[in-house]
Amino acid sequence: MQSAARNRILFEGFLKFLILVLEMKENIDIFKIKSNNIPPQKGRILIAEPFLHGDYFSRSVVFLVAYSEKGAVGFILNKKIEYQLHDVFPDFPEFKGNIFIGGPVSADSIFYVHKLGGKLPGSINVLGDLYWGGDFEVLKNLITVGAVNTEDIHFFLGYSGWDAGQLEDEIKEDSWLVTDVDENLIMQEANNSSWADFVKKAGNRYSIWENYPENPSFN
Repeated sequence: MQSAARNRILFEGFLKFLILVLEMKENIDIFKIKSNNIPPQKGRILIAEPFLHGDYFSRSVVFLVAYSEKGAVGFILNKKIEYQLHDVFPDFPEFKGNIFIGGPVSADSIFYVHKLGGKLPGSINVLGDLYWGGDFEVLKNLITVGAVNTEDIHFFLGYSGWDAGQLEDEIKEDSWLVTDVDENLIMQEANNSSWADFVKKAGNRYSIWENYPENPSFN
């Protein structure tokens, strides 16, 4: 009898342990990205999964401005810095535009996404009325004569770049969620907390991410 009782207790303990393991796995899977089958392409955004770490990409939203079999280029939309361009580049005319950390590549260079279109020679269309790049000297002249509004352009220090196949590998590793985006959202003044706003727009499937702590060990 004692042996049967002991075996029953052990069996019940094993069942409780098994249930606990399954619950833990379910909780982990809630936060794990499941592919939405949207491939990366120019004009789409990448939303970093909640556990992606690093000074640049933690809780980041990246706007892809170029994508091909050779690689990808994008700019982080929600890492704003509190400087003016002429503080960073003294020969640049005074202009109260938004400046963001665009990524780890060429971090000492300035890049820009804008709605100037044909006003800026060499601009490359990305999405709707959004362009990137263009003649830097012409841009400075346009700003000097007051032909550019702050809501028409965002500046980025550095950019985010991926070699051929690198971004695809990171998506397979569940580091990024790819989604379409309303072009009007790109030119809004995003900040660190905007990551949750973009997650919300990605759909209810990811809503649990919004309030998840950036560092779970602090909870």
